[in-house]
Amino acid sequence: MRRALIVIGLTLVLVLGLVVWRADDLGVSDLVDDLTGASDPPPASEGPAAVPPPPGLDLPRLPDAQPVARERVDRAIDPRAVRQSLGRLTRDKRLGPRVAVAVAGPDGRPAYEEGPRVVTPASLLKTAISLAALELLGPEHRFTTSVVRRGGVLTLVGGGDPLLTGAPDPGAVPRRADLTTLARQTATALRAEKRGGPARVTLRYDDSLFSGPAVSPDWENDYIPDNVVSPITALWIDVGREFPGALTRSADPSRAAALRFAEALRAAGTTVVGSPRPGAAPDVDPVASVASAPLVEVVQHVLETSDNEGAEVLLRQVGLADAGARGGSFAAGSRAVSSTLADLGVPLRAARILDGSGLARGNRMAVSSLLEVLATSLEPKRPLLAGVTSGLPVAGFTGSLASGRFEVDAVDGLGWVRAKTGTLTGVHGLAGSVTGRDGTPMLFVAVVDRVKIRNALQARARLDQIASALADCRCAAR
Repeated sequence: MRRALIVIGLTLVLVLGLVVWRADDLGVSDLVDDLTGASDPPPASEGPAAVPPPPGLDLPRLPDAQPVARERVDRAIDPRAVRQSLGRLTRDKRLGPRVAVAVAGPDGRPAYEEGPRVVTPASLLKTAISLAALELLGPEHRFTTSVVRRGGVLTLVGGGDPLLTGAPDPGAVPRRADLTTLARQTATALRAEKRGGPARVTLRYDDSLFSGPAVSPDWENDYIPDNVVSPITALWIDVGREFPGALTRSADPSRAAALRFAEALRAAGTTVVGSPRPGAAPDVDPVASVASAPLVEVVQHVLETSDNEGAEVLLRQVGLADAGARGGSFAAGSRAVSSTLADLGVPLRAARILDGSGLARGNRMAVSSLLEVLATSLEPKRPLLAGVTSGLPVAGFTGSLASGRFEVDAVDGLGWVRAKTGTLTGVHGLAGSVTGRDGTPMLFVAVVDRVKIRNALQARARLDQIASALADCRCAAR
């Protein structure tokens, strides 16, 4: 019975094939094309638009596509138009006595200024740190976390990866290196060694890449106990938090990372004896390693989310990359950032850089210097620095300018403003780029650094309105 069914099936296939062949031979397929109005497809060079509609079908004419961006106007900025656009926004008493606003063209030269020339930058400082990091390390630089072995001793070596995690997170943007993957690679490498490698290992960890204190002496005393920021080390997971998304932070991020790595090694089949201890890594080739996302993606993350710990790690990496700075400490990183900005032509009049995050209240930066940082990132001759301005949050859409920003009384800035936010108690700021209603590209900085606590939300909303007013401005000189 089964053989008979197979024979019948094959016979049907042959008959159908014959019918199709004869239909084509008799021109039946041409008759079908005539009835349906189908024709040979147009040449690839003509595209779908060249195909005429079937007879009797009347299609309406498609409207012309509207531009998705304002046409850029390369004219000077009219300071009177800026002043008129801002109106009385900067005179709101709730902003306090120090209201600094400056607007420039893409070259960074201020066309409009009012208020104090030097301000407390808060997190606006992260733009300067990011610029220096991209200049010294390059946008494709990656931070590597590795494992080395001598005998039965493994050493986990911190490479200062600010976004290292404990476990894989496929949905993370940017991509994160993780200790679980590193442990699996390490276990596989040990098993592949001659005679199966060591049956048992002890674990050490080396976080000596960074030097100096892990906590800035210029920070407020309650920053660490109140979990405002983590101690800064070259080896941590989840920016020093006790677990991903936690508000609490580890008192010893390096040891916490080593303990997590030991757990991952055991889960991967490697016997780890005892508890991890600190120790210098021997000068041998790595057994395994994992690398971070490219620096330009790390910079975008730091700027979009205003990642304090990430910015502090970048400060130290800048210090290590600058031979004259002599190390990866707060002080060395600050020297390196200052010298790098000066080499790039960014004026540093009255600048005082104490950390990377802007948490230190003693930081000072001229408004014109912040404008120059942004302008330098836009210079055509320095395309490798473009990650600063392209990494800024978009008003109403991404990062620290997403939820709750530009949604009320500042809607003209939605999508047109890209800016870094800056916030400390009593300090609020925005620095970035905006396109005016007439297509005028502008850089701007707006900082208020003596705001009463009760007026914090109103001050933030007013800064959004200032940026939005620039987006609505027809500021090109006539």
